[in-house]
Amino acid sequence: MLSEITNGPEADAPPPSPSDETPALRVTERAAKVMRKQLEKRGTPGSAIRFGIRGGGCTGYSYMFQFEDGEPRRKDTVIEAAHGVRVYLDPKSLVLVRGTQIDFETGIRGHGFRFDNPNVDSSCGCGESVSF
Repeated sequence: MLSEITNGPEADAPPPSPSDETPALRVTERAAKVMRKQLEKRGTPGSAIRFGIRGGGCTGYSYMFQFEDGEPRRKDTVIEAAHGVRVYLDPKSLVLVRGTQIDFETGIRGHGFRFDNPNVDSSCGCGESVSF
């Protein structure tokens, strides 16, 4: 699966400034369907998705997206996203991903999750890493 990172729905328009009232994360129905299917394949009831930011990539940061079978960590924010998906966010990532929408797309280049993050200043040419 590939991931594509964008600066929001309209790359030329400045993204809105996220605030504490901005939803931490939105998951589209398409993305949730794929997430649920993958979580069900694991066969571990109560599994969640851990989403966040880690250092690395061409422009400094990349998205982390993995399965989490255990309980959330003590300082995690737990998002009960629409469409029946639970997402864990660590405190540092929450600041950088607040307002992000996760979608799933299929197209000529393949299929994968797409992260529309209003906090991103720029992304690299391959679309796999971002800067803030």
